[in-house]
Amino acid sequence: MVRTPRADLIAGLSVAVVALPLALAFGVSSGVGAAAGISTAIVAGITAALLGGSRVQVSGPTGAMTVVLIPIAAKFGPEAVFAVGFMAGIILLVLTFSGAAHAMRYIPASVIEGFTLGIAFLIGLQQIPMALGIKGDSSSVVLSALHAVRHWLAAPTYANITIALGSAVFILIIAKLRPALPAGIISVAAATAVVAYFKLDVATVGSIPSSLNWNGLPNFADLDLVPLLIPALSVAGLAAIEGLLCASVADSMADLTPHNPHQELLGQSAANLIAPLFGGVPATAAIARTAVNVRSGAQSRLAALSHSLILFLCVAIASNLVSQIPLAVLAGVLVATAIRMVDARKLQTLISETPHHLVIVPATAFATLFLDLVEAVTIGVLVAFVLSALQSRRNREAGEAEVEVIEAAVYHAIHQDDLE
Repeated sequence: MVRTPRADLIAGLSVAVVALPLALAFGVSSGVGAAAGISTAIVAGITAALLGGSRVQVSGPTGAMTVVLIPIAAKFGPEAVFAVGFMAGIILLVLTFSGAAHAMRYIPASVIEGFTLGIAFLIGLQQIPMALGIKGDSSSVVLSALHAVRHWLAAPTYANITIALGSAVFILIIAKLRPALPAGIISVAAATAVVAYFKLDVATVGSIPSSLNWNGLPNFADLDLVPLLIPALSVAGLAAIEGLLCASVADSMADLTPHNPHQELLGQSAANLIAPLFGGVPATAAIARTAVNVRSGAQSRLAALSHSLILFLCVAIASNLVSQIPLAVLAGVLVATAIRMVDARKLQTLISETPHHLVIVPATAFATLFLDLVEAVTIGVLVAFVLSALQSRRNREAGEAEVEVIEAAVYHAIHQDDLE
């Protein structure tokens, strides 16, 4: 294959078009703000592209991360989110040099699928307050969604929910009929134009800086770090799992040298250490953006680098336009993203392989909905281990019974004359 910078630049532009609305949406959804999402896509995207173990992987803010960040931002404030990201970077650095990358490969596929299913539900629930135009009031995603629905039913308005549902449906339809079209950016542009033309009373992104701002190290002196340790472990575990899983997916899609798992953890570590210094949220590899990158012809790290640089130019040149984007359309973008995360065919195939997966997948998904993400993966792995042990015991007992039948048959055959 002849490698040319032009192919990487085209791929980077394609990814940037997809990444812009997602970066804004994930920043807002995390509770820190749209600017934080853009900063993460730029800074973490560049850092992971330079230092990571995959040449075509794209990193930035993701929906799974927002699940961890929402309660942190609600309870401790934005500064705690930056601190958690930095702490996760340190944990990832320790994992890099401990050889943990190999252990990540042994997480069962059913646990990964259950985890992804639970994350998809959480992302969808997170968008309900924003889609209804109501501010969430709880660190619990489920309770916040219920609160928003109750308040909306008491005094329903329809502009926000129409924009959110319309954009989600549009993206899903375009993804089926014309997957090459940038449905996310089209829906964002259309909704922004409609809101401006009809002067609709809906919340917008608001003012964002036209350049990257240096925040420096999080103010650890004013934070109680003990309650932030578990979220930091969750972020680090999530970054490691998604980073290595995404790199494996990229390997299967691209005809390139396989990724280096230890270097990939190093790249994710550096991304999470540096992003908070610029006001960015914790980051990890993004499977959807990586898939767009590969399908668009990416051949080297230049593609992911150019995607981040193009995002920087967009913000520098068009920050005023970005500030007018309605929040409801970003909710719609994420609802569509959550729906597309669930691969129904893959789940069906997985469950049909063995009845164990029918238990492991929903158990992990349910734990993801109501527990800490690290706890959810731990529970999924434990359930898989117990079921595997029980199956091994049943197989051994069945084998022993079969041997006894064969031995009895042989015995009767040999001693048939004696028995007669």
